[in-house]
Amino acid sequence: MLRSKSNWKFVTKQNSAQQWMDDSSELSPVIKELLIQRGISSDKEAEEFLMPSIDSLIEPERLASMDVARERVLQAISNNEKILVYGDYDADGVSSTTVLMEALEELGADCTYYIPNRFTEGYGPNEAAFRQAHANGFQLIITVDTGIASVHEATIANELGIDLIITDHHEPQEELPNAYALLHPKCSPDYPFKELAGVGVAFKFAQALLGYFPEQLLDLVAIGTIADMVPLVGENRVLAYYGLRKMSTTKRAGLIALKKQCNMEGTTTEEDIGFLIGPRLNAVGRLQDADLAVQLLLSEDSKEAEELAEMVQQLNQERQRIVAAIVKEVEEIVDVEQNNGVIVVAKQGWNEGVLGIVASRLVRKYDRPAIVLALNEEKGTAKGSARSIPAFDLFQGCMKIKEVFTHFGGHAQAAGMTLPIENINRLEQELSQIIDQELTVEDFKQELLISNTIQLPDINETLIDEINQLAPFGMANPKPKFHIHHKPVDFRQLGNMKKHLKLVFKENPVTLEGIAFGMGELFSSISPKANLSVVGELGINEWNGVRKPQIVIEDMKIDEWQLFDHRGKKQFAINNYLPLHEKHMVLYNTSSNTHPPIPDQVKQMAYDVAFETEEDVEVLYLYDLPPDLELLQKIIKKLKPLCIHVCFYVENSVYLSAFPSRDAFKWLYALIWKKQKLDVKTDLNAIINAKGWTKETILFMLKVFSELEFVKIENGIILLNKSPQKKDLQESTYYQQRVKQLEIEKVLYYSTYDELISWFEKGMGMMDIPKEEITHGL
Repeated sequence: MLRSKSNWKFVTKQNSAQQWMDDSSELSPVIKELLIQRGISSDKEAEEFLMPSIDSLIEPERLASMDVARERVLQAISNNEKILVYGDYDADGVSSTTVLMEALEELGADCTYYIPNRFTEGYGPNEAAFRQAHANGFQLIITVDTGIASVHEATIANELGIDLIITDHHEPQEELPNAYALLHPKCSPDYPFKELAGVGVAFKFAQALLGYFPEQLLDLVAIGTIADMVPLVGENRVLAYYGLRKMSTTKRAGLIALKKQCNMEGTTTEEDIGFLIGPRLNAVGRLQDADLAVQLLLSEDSKEAEELAEMVQQLNQERQRIVAAIVKEVEEIVDVEQNNGVIVVAKQGWNEGVLGIVASRLVRKYDRPAIVLALNEEKGTAKGSARSIPAFDLFQGCMKIKEVFTHFGGHAQAAGMTLPIENINRLEQELSQIIDQELTVEDFKQELLISNTIQLPDINETLIDEINQLAPFGMANPKPKFHIHHKPVDFRQLGNMKKHLKLVFKENPVTLEGIAFGMGELFSSISPKANLSVVGELGINEWNGVRKPQIVIEDMKIDEWQLFDHRGKKQFAINNYLPLHEKHMVLYNTSSNTHPPIPDQVKQMAYDVAFETEEDVEVLYLYDLPPDLELLQKIIKKLKPLCIHVCFYVENSVYLSAFPSRDAFKWLYALIWKKQKLDVKTDLNAIINAKGWTKETILFMLKVFSELEFVKIENGIILLNKSPQKKDLQESTYYQQRVKQLEIEKVLYYSTYDELISWFEKGMGMMDIPKEEITHGL
């Protein structure tokens, strides 16, 4: 058995009630199932999803107060009023700022932008910034990707005589700000799509201002939409789809320079945005003012853009170093042995801008919610970020103890917070209690959403091309993960440090390779011919012009018991097998004294004692051959181990030694009868030369005769008993032990791997755990 790292959740079973409506569809069954999982069950809906159309986008005017906002901006441009675009410091915020700035500049507006400093001003509009804008002569402020919660700041703007237009997409609070105009999908009853990113709302505003569809801005829209992880369905899917196309051929000097820094060539994908572009733009605001990121996106000079991109790259590298350093410090602090439901760590001097990333790393490593706080001992406060596991709603959990915080905000999986330093211990204790009450042990494992179980013959390039039509992937449209249950024909470790695992599955005529990055340590936990369940993403591996389907494995497990064969090896590295299970036991024979060192955490037990134990054992190591086959069967039936390692090493094999026949016994006894006595020293070689027997064989027969009292042995002299009782050879205990030992070696040591598995299974009554297909009803 091999346990999975994650909880596997099959989507198929949940959506089994919905059926495809059009029998005439040419879509493959796999694609139909994936579309049904996305709420699509007809050819018309499938066509709209697989081939997104710009014509399906909603008119900007359906956003509430769009006309009012548009007229105010055009009036400001006509009157040459100064306009301030007030943005946010993340990738969505800087791309939103750039979109609106370009639209305003195209219209000839007198405009500039302002993004607050994360460390000195915090998130969103603030009174000081508004007062400074008023002092600088700004009469109109337009927020992008922020402002929906700025009730106080809107009041200040009104007092200063500044008109405030808010464009945002974050969750509206109970009280809305009293702004001149508020553009927000969730505050617009007539706007059917509610999940636009901040840049999506800014784009809609730009479209309304310009009076045409500004296709040239779509590359910026793709960045903010994908990086902010809004659901990639509906309008977001259309904007991301065409935005990525625009990004692939962008003429923007800033994006060209940034793509060069990322070594991006060819078609841009959502993964390029999510893992390369987005993190670099985010890094600027995490470490300093985010103005640099906007400057890069607005840049029209290639030389300037390359210099700015290099600065962004350096900041991203610095961000990576800071994160790595904090993670290292945290790992030295964290004590998972305490079994707390939540990890809470705090320290003076940590960079507040990266604590969310650190918390995410901790969640992935320790499979529990994590809160990382930077201390300000002068103010007596702790400020930081939290991330959670799928099974625990972090927002609701923290709201139960909201009196601990001075500031708190977020959602189910992520949050930000400020609290007095003296409340940190209380936060950890009370949140741990809440988690312990709500969650089970299984809940602490990460959740892996699986689209379907797929058979090897169904996997080919055509299917993978069809799956890729569902891109761009993201929130609400995850990249499909498939489950395969098959016996690998080959598996091996890869990489200099053997960190990765490569598997090959074969079912004629299909061969599928699997690569499991970072799972090299599982090599020792997969037995030959094990039925392996793997989950991963299907793709194409192209090398030297050869294209082959492959699966990038994210998790794996084996549901049945496993047998590991180490027979005949003098050295056995037991430490390789300890990490994945907790209860280990070595069985040995009391007559043996040749065992290698055994770690302290592994229990040692003799065969005769093991039969009396009531302990559960997960992994059983058989270091010596048992004294009895039936005893071994009873022990294993009782212990029910998940894994059995046979580690026998036999030096003086009974099985390989010739076992004398009855005729051999008769010949030797006749010789003794004839001579009346034999001298082992002088007669042994003559017998060896005459019959070709080994010395051990002759001595064995003589010991049997002695035990049956056919002869008497004194000081190497064999004397005939002239009046023996009639006895069968099998009445000799020595004879029986040798026959028994021969059978033990034959069954357990000299059998094939398949024969050995068969023997264990017959003796144990089949220890298999129910199969995966039955477990999940697939």
